[in-house]
Amino acid sequence: MPSLLFAPLDRWRSPAPKPEKVAWLGGADYAHRGLHGPGVPENSPSAFAAAIARGMGIECDIQRSLDGQAMVFHDAALERLTGEPGLLAERSAEELGRIALSGCTDTIPTLRQLLDRIAGRVPLLIEIKSSRRGSSRTSALCLAVRRVIEGYDGAHAIMSFDPRVVRWFADHSPLTVRGLVVTEENAKALPGMIRRRLALWHARPDFLAYDIRDLPSRFAAAQRRRGLPVLTWTVRSAEHRERAAAHADAPIAEGAGVA
Repeated sequence: MPSLLFAPLDRWRSPAPKPEKVAWLGGADYAHRGLHGPGVPENSPSAFAAAIARGMGIECDIQRSLDGQAMVFHDAALERLTGEPGLLAERSAEELGRIALSGCTDTIPTLRQLLDRIAGRVPLLIEIKSSRRGSSRTSALCLAVRRVIEGYDGAHAIMSFDPRVVRWFADHSPLTVRGLVVTEENAKALPGMIRRRLALWHARPDFLAYDIRDLPSRFAAAQRRRGLPVLTWTVRSAEHRERAAAHADAPIAEGAGVA
């Protein structure tokens, strides 16, 4: 019943995209942070090359360097993935490009380098990792990404947990396909439903990227029925793949979740 009550508001506050804009999203499996594993770190050029060789789409993460460049890296801090101290945002793109990722000789790539490597051969999902500290930082990060993807002809989309990021692209780059990343985190009662819808209405996404642990979800199913594709992360097992096939349009997978 709550879904029926919210449906008119969903259509008004967050209109569904034109089908032709988002049709490509369900046409591929996506390698979560590239096809990574032992000796091949996540978000590394080697992981992306392996995904391309397998014909898989790619999901990657973006942080902003000190000099405003879009860098392909998941964490705000460098230590887990490189062994280096400090924050990525405290280093320039040139400095970051000399830092080796742990376990291999690959270094931290820029988004532009990744686009050059893909060259339209496989679709790309760009997850923008925002800071909650201020709207100016968020806008600067979004602008750094938009500058790189402008003119790129390959299939690509941005996505974020942060509704402000998704809305920024709705307002400033409306032709860019944009997704809202969602995890329910066991908040399935009315307060959680309201928070999700407020995020949806603010973001105005073209698709959802949904936590596989929350599927099936009435919220995700309602948005899918009205024309928002649902991708799902992180698919890590055969059971996850079955669930993704039943309740989503494409998996974002790694490890045993890769077909």
